[in-house]
Amino acid sequence: MSAPELQTAADPAPAHDPALSLRREALRGHAAMLAFSAAVSGSFSLGAMVANDITPAALTTARFLLSAIILALLVALVPGSGRLGRRGFTPADFGAPWRYAVLGMLYAGYFVLMFEGLKTANPVAAGAVFTLTPLIAAGFGWLLLRQGLTRSMAAALTVGALGAVWVIFRGDLQALLGFELGLGLGIYFLGVVLHALYAPLLKGFNRGESAMVTIALVSLAGIFVAGAYGWRDLLATDWRALPPLVYVTLAYLVLLATVFSASAMQYAAQRLPASKVMAYTYLTPVWIIIWELSLGNAVPGVIVLPGILLIVGALLILLRED
Repeated sequence: MSAPELQTAADPAPAHDPALSLRREALRGHAAMLAFSAAVSGSFSLGAMVANDITPAALTTARFLLSAIILALLVALVPGSGRLGRRGFTPADFGAPWRYAVLGMLYAGYFVLMFEGLKTANPVAAGAVFTLTPLIAAGFGWLLLRQGLTRSMAAALTVGALGAVWVIFRGDLQALLGFELGLGLGIYFLGVVLHALYAPLLKGFNRGESAMVTIALVSLAGIFVAGAYGWRDLLATDWRALPPLVYVTLAYLVLLATVFSASAMQYAAQRLPASKVMAYTYLTPVWIIIWELSLGNAVPGVIVLPGILLIVGALLILLRED
């Protein structure tokens, strides 16, 4: 037997390449987050189109009610959706229910303020405000959990914030200096602060619950929070007289912006580092522009292009982050 033949016999080619398998799983995680960012972005465009047809409290309460039902069914039926990779709820999931009340208050508050702001705010500018979430969340993370930042993470947050500010103020230095944010964006910014606080508390409050269990119970708490705030709106809403687009939007918010998004993020979080999962937040304004064009709505001019490029640059920096 020749030397090459001896070498082949001694060192057979591996039947399974772990590195290749990990690469494939990472690509699937990126695909999930790409779909996640597109689904979340659609809620801005559709929300702006129906914001004056139904009150934010009524829309948010209905969304949480339907989302809680569907997510509870998924937890009960889908393997791997519960604690320790099992399915179904456990008594431990319901421990310290005040956690879900706090998270539900922040989550419901974010959505109510989002749709309140979209009554007058431009969806693309609102999407740019949303990209400030990682920066604000990093501040809350340091205050509450003493979470630090790597250099590349800090650079990405800075670049992304600069891009967001450019889009929000449309490159107008006078508007920036005068902080001419506009009522709608100002309202939505308060919602973004609530959402940013929600992120570190979600991690700090977790006691082993899966992402699907957590969002199901947070949605359940959100029903009571939003309902307590807007029960008058619920009773006053003539649900049969609402335009069909409101029901299309509600279905979208429940099925894609909540149920699908929670599933996609849970899937991606098992395959990607947290920084890469967070990176896709920065695609929101880009997706919103695509949504606005596809729906035949007006979009900002080329003046916002430098800001969009900065935001995409922040995405690329975070995607390099290990």
